[in-house]
Amino acid sequence: MWILVTYDVSTETAGGRKRLRQVAQVCKDYGQRVQRSVFECSVNEMQYERMKQRLLKRINEKEDSLRFYRMSEPRDKHVEEFGCWQVIDFDEPLIV
Repeated sequence: MWILVTYDVSTETAGGRKRLRQVAQVCKDYGQRVQRSVFECSVNEMQYERMKQRLLKRINEKEDSLRFYRMSEPRDKHVEEFGCWQVIDFDEPLIV
């Protein structure tokens, strides 16, 4: 399944900046960044639950925001891209 993960972590303190780096690293473990605080992740149900638990351990729910969106399949029929930050489709050949 395709999951869109978005987050907003308060960076006013050193602890917040550390949380931001940790959240981004967990997201990188499961998907690819498509905007600064937005990741697309292709995961199965077990990976999704593990990712969610790892992220929830890192955020401060009183200061930060974390959202998960399940994207409809097929993804390419529901996502349009514009601008300079193009996503790599890992299902397609990487070398042409």
